Order: sequence, then C-alpha cells, then structure tokens
Amino acid sequence: MRIDTKSISAALGALILGAALAAPSTLAAKDQTYTGKVSDAMCGRKHMMEGSAAECVRACVAKGSKYALVVGDKVYTLEASDKAALAMLDKLADQQASVKGVADGDTIKVTSVKAGS
Repeated sequence: MRIDTKSISAALGALILGAALAAPSTLAAKDQTYTGKVSDAMCGRKHMMEGSAAECVRACVAKGSKYALVVGDKVYTLEASDKAALAMLDKLADQQASVKGVADGDTIKVTSVKAGS
C-alpha cells in the first residue's frame, strides 16, 4: 500500500482551514465604541409614556426593560451589569452617550459608558 503524502497534506490543510472558519467569531471580538441616544428596549426610538422621554426611559427600566442605545435607525439592547455603567445610563437617559462594548447582533455587552457628544 502506497501513501500519497500530497493527498494527506492537502486533506490536512483543508481540515485546518475548515476548523479555523468554523471557530466562533466572538473569540476575536474586541470592544468598540457606539455613540447614540440612551433609551430603553421597550420603547426604542419612540417613547409612549406621558412626560419627558428621560422619565419614560427610567420608568420602563424600573419595570424590567433593559437600557438601549439608539444609533441612527438601529436600536441596540444594552447588557450591562456594572453598577457604575448602569448609574451612568440612568443619568444619561434620553441624552447622547458613548457606550463601549462588544456587539452581538442587536445587543451590546457593555464595558463602559460616558457622556457622548
């Protein structure tokens, strides 16, 4: 029986390439900064409660909605567990903010929040 080393090398190369392409892209994901208006996931871009938009954001979050960031036409749900980040989101309700984190679809896992421009 003769072993063809070229065929083995090609198969091994294809196997390694396939494994690399199948690896989750989140392994290479890095923090990015997103700038937009702080809202809540329930209302998104349009607030429905009477009163100011900031009051609506705070009321919706108090009732269980998550904070959100409106960037142009896109609304990202913010996953934040850090107390400082949550306090800053509360302070910046209906204001511009710069949110640093990793996006996965329509969700940003927040690492930091600061007032935006």
